[in-house]
Amino acid sequence: MSTPTPEKQSRRAQFAQTYRMAKRSDPRIGLICLGWFLLFAGIGFGVFWFLPGSGWLSWTFSGIGAFFTGLLAAVMVFGRRAQRAAYNQMDGQLGAGAAALNMLRRGWKTYPMVAFTKQQDMVHRVVGPPGIVLVGEGSSGRLKQLMTTERKNHERVMYDVPLTEIVIGKGEGQVPLSKLVRHVQKMKRQVKPAEMTDIVNRIKALDAARPKVPMPKGPVPTSMKGMRQAMRGQGGRGR
Repeated sequence: MSTPTPEKQSRRAQFAQTYRMAKRSDPRIGLICLGWFLLFAGIGFGVFWFLPGSGWLSWTFSGIGAFFTGLLAAVMVFGRRAQRAAYNQMDGQLGAGAAALNMLRRGWKTYPMVAFTKQQDMVHRVVGPPGIVLVGEGSSGRLKQLMTTERKNHERVMYDVPLTEIVIGKGEGQVPLSKLVRHVQKMKRQVKPAEMTDIVNRIKALDAARPKVPMPKGPVPTSMKGMRQAMRGQGGRGR
C-alpha cells in the first residue's frame, strides 16, 4: 500500500484547516457544498446522457461527467464561502489588511506595516499595475497624519509614480476588508511590468533610510497559504 507524498498530505491538511476555519463562522458550509454538488451532478448527468453513445459507455461518461461537474460547483462555492468566513474572522484584528492583501495575484508586491503608531494604526504598501497603493487600517483620525507622512516620503523619491491612498473600514469613502482585494485589482493600470523593477529598487532605497523602530506587538494574521491553496484558481499571492 503506497504512502501519500508529503505534498499531498500538506494539501489535505491545508484543505482540512481551511474547512475547520470556515465552519466556525459558517456552520452549514458542508451541507451547502453538498447540496451544490448534488444539484450540478444531476445537471451534468443529464447533459452527458444525451451525448452520442449507448449502453455502458453512456452510463460511464454520464457518471464521470456528473461527478466532475458537481465537484467543480462544490469547490467554487466552498472557495467563496471560505473566503467570506476568513474575512469575517479577520475583520478588526491587527494586520487584517496585510493578510487580505497577500491574496493579490501575480504581478503585485505587498509590504506589510511600512508605518504604524503606538496605538497600532498601520499603513501597508502595495506595488502593482496602478502604481503605489498605501493602505491604512486603524483609527481614521490617527491614520490621516500617518498617511500624509507616508505620501510625502514616497513622493520625494517616486514623484513620477502614481500613488493612491485607501483606508480600510465601513465608513464613507472607506473600503471594507472583504472588498479590499477586488477594489485594488480593479484600479486603473498605470504602470507597465517593465517599470516595476525600477519602482521596487527605489522603494528599497526609501526603506533603507527609515529609522529602525520595533514592530507593534500582537497576532498579525498575515498567513493565508491554506486558503489560497483551497481557492486555487480564484486568486493567490504573486511575486
